[in-house]
Amino acid sequence: MAKKTTQKASGVEDLLEKPEEIASRLERGEAYVKQNSKLVGGILIAVIVVIAGALYFQIDNQNKNDKAQEEMFQAVYYFEQDSVDYALNGDGSNPGFLKIVDQYGRTDAANLAHFYIGSIYLSQGKFQDAVDHLKKFSSDDYFVQARAFSLLGDAYLELGNTSDAISSYKKAVDHKENKFFAPRYLSKLAVAYEEAGDIENAIKTYTTIEEKYFESYEYTNARKHKARLEGLASK
Repeated sequence: MAKKTTQKASGVEDLLEKPEEIASRLERGEAYVKQNSKLVGGILIAVIVVIAGALYFQIDNQNKNDKAQEEMFQAVYYFEQDSVDYALNGDGSNPGFLKIVDQYGRTDAANLAHFYIGSIYLSQGKFQDAVDHLKKFSSDDYFVQARAFSLLGDAYLELGNTSDAISSYKKAVDHKENKFFAPRYLSKLAVAYEEAGDIENAIKTYTTIEEKYFESYEYTNARKHKARLEGLASK
């Protein structure tokens, strides 16, 4: 390793001692650029276009997101007041969530709108529509993301799709598990297991609530349903 380093250093020193060699190499570089000026120019232009395009997209997307956030304010208010038709479709002056998604598709505002739309459709019994929108939502906020997984599980369960319901409830439980919401999601998971005919895993899920979340609201019901399922399993 030391020998290679010494050889490299020696080569550099030899080059520095021969200014005519440096000049020759520079001339060859200049000649290459002149002979291939169109190619070099094209590459530079392409790089500039890519950088400019990326910056424009970033700025334009941020501007759209800011505008979408402002326009969505009234829809969120209607959602909180249970005026779900106005929340979805707008009131004639302010857009609803559906228009926000349509006009500002790749913004953070549109992403959040999918969560609201999915929640509304679930409450209206439009379970497949709820699934379609909730699957498009993602969030760094672990409370909201876990809630979205749980709602997705509810929609799948209503559709009779117990496999995807179980998968969604598991995601809700495991997504930065906490003692306040995990028992609720575990209860839903146990119901989904029972719906699927998997009594063993339903019992195990209720046992988890019983052992880990004995201070939770779900604790009493978990014990009751666990005893019921154990009685069924013993027959």
